Amino acid sequence: MYFTDRGIEELVNRRGDEEVSVGWLAERLREFVDLNPEFEIPVERLATWLARLDDEDE
Repeated sequence: MYFTDRGIEELVNRRGDEEVSVGWLAERLREFVDLNPEFEIPVERLATWLARLDDEDE
């Protein structure tokens, strides 16, 4: 188990029944990076990965 699994499990436990828009998620990611600029690159990588999930070329 990775350390991040704990945070993911907490997210599912606390908000697993909610539905959110991609726009809402994007705003939360921007807000997080504004508060934690040292995480800009990992958040950018996550957002890019999520945006390209359906790309057939990768």
